[in-house]
Amino acid sequence: METRLEKARKDPESMKARILAAARRIFGEYGFHGATTRMIAQDVGIDISTLHYHWGEKKDLYESVILDINKDLGQSLIDVENMIHGRPLAERMAIAIDVMTDYLFAHPEVSNLILLRYFGKTRHESGLDFKVPEFTSDIARSMGLAKDTKLVSPLAMMEVLTVMNAIHNFISGENFFRPMTGLERGDYIRTAKETLKFILIPAFVQRDRMHAQD
Repeated sequence: METRLEKARKDPESMKARILAAARRIFGEYGFHGATTRMIAQDVGIDISTLHYHWGEKKDLYESVILDINKDLGQSLIDVENMIHGRPLAERMAIAIDVMTDYLFAHPEVSNLILLRYFGKTRHESGLDFKVPEFTSDIARSMGLAKDTKLVSPLAMMEVLTVMNAIHNFISGENFFRPMTGLERGDYIRTAKETLKFILIPAFVQRDRMHAQD
């Protein structure tokens, strides 16, 4: 039997999919504790009973949002891996930064929810969570920091988290950072990518060279 999430992903125009999309935005803006099912229902333009009919309780909808984001992130990483496979490190990183930054700016709720989940003072105690460890291991292997996803060193893990946190912060901090810089949104996104490349690529290329000399 198909799950609610499978049905929503199968039919993007369905009521389930519309509610899921609204839930991603609102949970991303307010977190689990700040968001309410009534807010989500109002965003979709339905009554609360319709939302509960399609998704059950608030925690059920929140956990479906986590699963949905995990699926999207996993597919995005597969797409990036297919693009960068076999290329030099600097080129791999430049492509990965461009693609992942564009994806996350288009879906800011992903960065918001991940940061809220791990750095917020209050957390929903769910049996589900974002697959950050698994994704981090996959990225470490793609970047050449580990030969096997099961053999990622703590240093390599921290290096990948540095990259991902830098990207997430530019996305989640846009409403704060962009007025400071005076940039229009398109220029802000372009400059964020340029800055990430300027800081991160030389550091990782230098690390790669040092490792090759050992």
